[in-house]
Amino acid sequence: MALDLEEQEQIDELKAWWKQNGKFVIAGVAAFVIGVGGWRYWETHTLNQATESSQLFERAIQAASSNDDKATRDVTAQIMEHQSGSAYATPAAWLAGRMNFVAGDLKSAKAQYEYALKHAKDDGLVQMGRLRLAAVLLDEKDYAGALALLDQPHDPAYAGLYANMKGDVLAAQGKPAEAQAAYKTALEHLGEKSSLRPLVEIKMDGVGS
Repeated sequence: MALDLEEQEQIDELKAWWKQNGKFVIAGVAAFVIGVGGWRYWETHTLNQATESSQLFERAIQAASSNDDKATRDVTAQIMEHQSGSAYATPAAWLAGRMNFVAGDLKSAKAQYEYALKHAKDDGLVQMGRLRLAAVLLDEKDYAGALALLDQPHDPAYAGLYANMKGDVLAAQGKPAEAQAAYKTALEHLGEKSSLRPLVEIKMDGVGS
């Protein structure tokens, strides 16, 4: 099972994404609607859909922050089914996948992370979705599939998390030397204040011994 500290770092990143981008998504849609004449029904419908998506996603974030798994799954499912074209479909799928992963429902988590990657419009969410899908594949013992995801190009900001997950996969494969090298790479990229550092150090020492 993936590390709770890693999960917390990622959900914090998702909350930060919503805070930074949520209002801009709505503002962009509104500006577009205002700037284009005619098509009144379509314009009103588009703006209403964007507003509804924003409100639903805010509810999902609040539910996740309160550890209300049922509410999180219900609201994210509503976004994924009825708002699949919105900017919130991918983060909603990511949240739902996280809830199911923690609950041990790997089949659902895998489907939702795949949905997230398919609908991703934001590179940061692609990075997180790929990382979480790799964690599911690790639990399923699909080591080749997990490594294939982790070896794809990714933003340097995620290098520490990718290297840490790669170390977990290699350790599970019984490759201690390669796992230790991956954990060393993770430490080189994780910030000095990262809550994940002590755990990576323990894992690196463990595979080394």
